[in-house]
Amino acid sequence: MPSRHVGIVATYTHCGVGEPGNFVYFHPYFQDMDKQLGIGSRVEHPHFGRGVVVDSALESYTIWFKSQQGTKNISKDFQDLKVLEAAEGAVENTAITLADIEQALSNILDQRLHDTQIVPIALRWKRGMLVMKPGDPTLQSKEVPIETFFHKIVMIRDRLRVLEQKINAHKEMDDSDKVELQQYITAVYGSLTTFNVLFKEPVHQFKGAGGRD
Repeated sequence: MPSRHVGIVATYTHCGVGEPGNFVYFHPYFQDMDKQLGIGSRVEHPHFGRGVVVDSALESYTIWFKSQQGTKNISKDFQDLKVLEAAEGAVENTAITLADIEQALSNILDQRLHDTQIVPIALRWKRGMLVMKPGDPTLQSKEVPIETFFHKIVMIRDRLRVLEQKINAHKEMDDSDKVELQQYITAVYGSLTTFNVLFKEPVHQFKGAGGRD
């Protein structure tokens, strides 16, 4: 009868991921069956930081790392992988895939795009009117309730924030492009600081470059 300690040629580097090598090890499944991590286990990698186990194969775990905004395949015998919170062994066909995570994040962003946060208007502007008066006295002026105008300003602010999040989370855009687009958005915020007087709480106000109004 063959021995349960079977040598297997593995994919191995000091990070637990990398190119195939010739390092021979005893597969962790045979070493200690009680230490298998289940889906949802929280771990910490010395290079990639904290992550969550989203899938488990015979030789490796698929772990989603926040710092990478994606997954890495980590060898199960990588000893520097620190377990922060272990979950029970995975149930077949219940693994959370990267596509599931991306879809969940996309749904959250789309929901925020349509949800407007309740932002209070400064008390002195309640029941006030915004009067747009033409320079020509023969033309009729236009009156708009300030609270209606304020609501539209808040909607612009919320959509800019969602746009920021979508840019930062974009997988195919490099960092230089993200920074360039972020600079344009910051400039837009700076142009809208005129309307900060309408906000009751400073935390909701627009911030330009350097956080200055």
